[in-house]
Amino acid sequence: MSSIQFDEGRLMQVLVAPIVSEKATATADKTNAVLFKVLQNATKTEIKAAVEQMFNVKVKAVNVLNQKGKSKRFGKTIGRRDHVRKAYVTLQAGQEISFGGEAV
Repeated sequence: MSSIQFDEGRLMQVLVAPIVSEKATATADKTNAVLFKVLQNATKTEIKAAVEQMFNVKVKAVNVLNQKGKSKRFGKTIGRRDHVRKAYVTLQAGQEISFGGEAV
């Protein structure tokens, strides 16, 4: 399909962590999509290549969103949680990724 070459070391760092929550599980059941926390400067094509390489699946689409960190109080001081970039990775029909025994 595409002839874009990515650095393998970079691809291993693009996906920070899978997001396993009630909303993520409901989304996975409904749309065959998996949620990942990704690097702030990750592109959609990098995310697609990383998921296909690491989990050996075919990716249909990638949607990303930037979530601003909430302001939180720690005693007297006010701090802020980190900004998070999330990727909704939609898999092609018949493909699935499992995290810790549960198939997505």
